[in-house]
Amino acid sequence: MSKFIHLLLKQNIGAKNTPVVKVGDEVKRGQLVADYEGLGAFLHSSVDGKVTEITEDEIVIEANDVQSEEFVKIEKGATIAETVKNAGIVGLGGAGFPTYVKLGTDLGGTGYVLCNAAECEPILSHNMDQLLFEPEKLLRGMKLCMEACNAAHGVFALKEIHEKEILAMQKVVEADGDKRITVKAMPDLYPMGEERAVVRECLGIVLETDKLPAAANAVVINSETMCAVADAVDELKPLIEKDLTVAGYLNTATQIEVFKDVPIGTKVGDLIERAGGLFKYDEYGEIIMGGPFTGKSTKIDAPIVKTTGGILVTKPYPKETRKMGILVCACGGNEDRLREIAGYMGAEIVGVQKCKQAIEGKGGVLKCENPGHCPGQAEKMLNLKKAGAETVIISNCTDCTNTVMGVAPKMKIPVYHQTDNILETMHIEKIRFLKDGQKK
Repeated sequence: MSKFIHLLLKQNIGAKNTPVVKVGDEVKRGQLVADYEGLGAFLHSSVDGKVTEITEDEIVIEANDVQSEEFVKIEKGATIAETVKNAGIVGLGGAGFPTYVKLGTDLGGTGYVLCNAAECEPILSHNMDQLLFEPEKLLRGMKLCMEACNAAHGVFALKEIHEKEILAMQKVVEADGDKRITVKAMPDLYPMGEERAVVRECLGIVLETDKLPAAANAVVINSETMCAVADAVDELKPLIEKDLTVAGYLNTATQIEVFKDVPIGTKVGDLIERAGGLFKYDEYGEIIMGGPFTGKSTKIDAPIVKTTGGILVTKPYPKETRKMGILVCACGGNEDRLREIAGYMGAEIVGVQKCKQAIEGKGGVLKCENPGHCPGQAEKMLNLKKAGAETVIISNCTDCTNTVMGVAPKMKIPVYHQTDNILETMHIEKIRFLKDGQKK
């Protein structure tokens, strides 16, 4: 394992951090090392050690050989939101929106805090592991978030396929006796973890693409984030560690490894070694940081950040000589990501289409009108065929993929999904058709 921790100065939505330490400083685990202005989050050292380098992008710390189990405690704020702010907590299941901002929402004593515990991407397993082994902490986190937001109700939202986790959470909630809090089972579809999908499934409200959950008098918070809130309030612990999943083209074959309390800034390669090491160091497809649908290509020497949920190594990509079309979905990889995968395959791109429900928002980011519910993709597939596509690569959700497969075989167009390579690596069934009873 490398002795060096690389703390990136941009780990979340909002401002880039500004170092408050200098090269040569001795730092302790939990010590504040970078400030911010505007929207952002504090950055703390995840190890005891010495600052060896500071660049425009990162703070490098050489970790001591012996690490303390203690940490520098944060200052307790006047409110729960302020304590969470001091802890540097951001959304740990998505883009990394500063959590204190969400907890500053006043729901007027009538609204809902929705715990997004869907862990809807294939392979990723660390959230479910936390649900099984720390349900009491998650319940504590829910109560703190409800108190912070002045909410009347709390809902734990899980996919129905996670039966053991649902039972574990129901048992803890029932034993606690707080009638304000319930557990909701959602359909086993991607993208049930998208916050607007969570609102729809829990509250029956379909938000417009430019609306936040607050428009439904709700706040949505990831399950791992809720546990971090509990740690911040009860232990005054800053966000310095991360749970994540490591799997793929490794010597452990199809085994999924869940690593808990990994110091933020640990290198990807170190975690791959902990998981058994690459199956073939000179022959693999790519390393994905994140999940199969929303993850991005990364490198061995890249550090994990606050929002890292997975490190997935794929087998080599198949080669494709046929002309390829791209169908972009708002719920999966964007056009650049699909072009990147097509590049690994050596394919020539002849056309690009966007999913029928994909609406372009601020900064060109696509949002789905009704996540997980597809009206059909026949027109888009016909357009790609007219452009000369002999095969297509798609980033669609489960239901949209199902509709693509309803027309693609009739057009004699083979379909690749952006998740194919990692799912095949893990010997997991590829995403194609909906199973009987999957969509209710």
